This record gives sequence, C-alpha cells and structure tokens, in this order.
Amino acid sequence: MKNIVLGLALILLASCAATTENKEIIADDSTLYNKGMKALYSKYYETAINFFEELDRQHPYSELSQKARVMTIFAHFENEDYEETVFEADKFIQENIGYKDLDYVYYIKGLSYYYRISDVKRDQSNTKMALDVFEQLIKRYPESKYSKEVKQKINLCYDNLAGKEMEVGRFYQEQGNMLAAVNRFQRVVIMYEKSSHTPEALYRIAEAHMALGIESEAIRALSILGYNYSGNSKWYKKGYDLIKNIDSHENKFKNEKWYKEFNKNVDKMFD
Repeated sequence: MKNIVLGLALILLASCAATTENKEIIADDSTLYNKGMKALYSKYYETAINFFEELDRQHPYSELSQKARVMTIFAHFENEDYEETVFEADKFIQENIGYKDLDYVYYIKGLSYYYRISDVKRDQSNTKMALDVFEQLIKRYPESKYSKEVKQKINLCYDNLAGKEMEVGRFYQEQGNMLAAVNRFQRVVIMYEKSSHTPEALYRIAEAHMALGIESEAIRALSILGYNYSGNSKWYKKGYDLIKNIDSHENKFKNEKWYKEFNKNVDKMFD
C-alpha cells in the first residue's frame, strides 16, 4: 500500500511540475524571444530551441517569429546538430523567399556541410554540398557581407576536391593504369584549374603520357606548366628535368610556338 501511495504521489508531482513548466513557457513573443536568446548566450541550446519554437507556435504572425526560426537554425548549428540545421534551413528558405537576411541562412547551411569536410582520402560529398550552397549564396547575394569569407571557403572546397582527384589519379598511376590516371589529372586542370594541385596535375599528365610513349602530349602538358607556373614551383623544375629525357624532342617540336615558350621560361628560371 505504501508503494502505491508513493507512486501516486510521484505521478502527481510530475504532473504538477509539467503543468508549472507549461505555464511558465506561455508568454508574449518578446518574453519568449528574450528567454531564448538568454539561453542561447548561455549555451543551453536545447532550451533556447524550445523557447524559439514556442514563440513560432504561439505567435506565428509576430515580427519576431522569423527571427526566432533563424535563431533556432543557429542554435542547432552551435549544438553541432548539422543535419537538423540543414533541415531547418531548407524549410525556412522555401517558406521565406523574401526574407531580408536569407543570405545568413544560406551561410549557416553551407557551414553545416563545410565543418564536416573530411580529408582527401575519404568521401567528399560534404565538400560538394558546401560548395553548392556557397556558390548559391554568391550568385543570389553577391553583395552579402559573407561573400568575402565564402569565396575563400569556395577556394578551399575546390582545393579539397582537386586533392581527391589527385589522390585517385596517383593511385591509378602507381597501378600502371595510365589512361585512368590521365583522366583524373585532366579533371583537376579543367574543373579546378585555380587549385594548388594544378601544377602537379600538369606534371603528372606529362609523366603518364611519357609512360604511354605519347611524347607530344607530354611536352604539351609541360609547356602549359612552364607558361603558367614559372618561378619557384617544384613541379616546373621537375618538368624541366622530365623534358630533358624525351628523345630528340628539339627536332620534333622546335618550331612549335608553345615549345619555344616553354624553353624561354626555362631559360629565365635557370639563368
């Protein structure tokens, strides 16, 4: 009997606590928003989300409702709940096309993918998604205050994707599959030409073509390398060493404009 009484008492207390909690959360929009922001600043992200969601539920037509939803997205992001961040961001974007700070929502969505980018030896799906979101932001909001930072992150995404292609290309090259290797290296040159991997990609293209006995394509790749990356690039210097090993290349290509340009750049570098 005592256990039954104790159990009933606990249920009653829990019910009262829940009722009290529900009463406390019912409030005007400003109160709920301020409570949410206070919890957010204190890093009580789940509590903050509850207040913001209550504001949107209780006062859907309030001017603070949209801000509360954006803060909900941010709270999920700060809590490193990136999947929920993306879900809420997508929902908000679809329902609030004309929102004045929509670039910020795109920015947070992009970061949710960006912070999950892995090294080049692993899957790069998050890199591709981050790149896609950031490029949308730049296209839609070229004057956004986030544009400068986003452009830098876009370059890092390109570099990561190029690094992945190089990783695969080098693997094929080591396995003796030169055609597959060339295909990967060419993707870097064509799709990610501004990445830091492009000089090596050009050198590897030449190296693979040398192995295939296609000297003209090897020298053509080296000429592009020489024209665009002269100076202190180690791949430029390695290209110079490689071209010296091509039999009778002078007689074959000495009248070609691109070959003359390559030699001119080589002469400048080794003067």
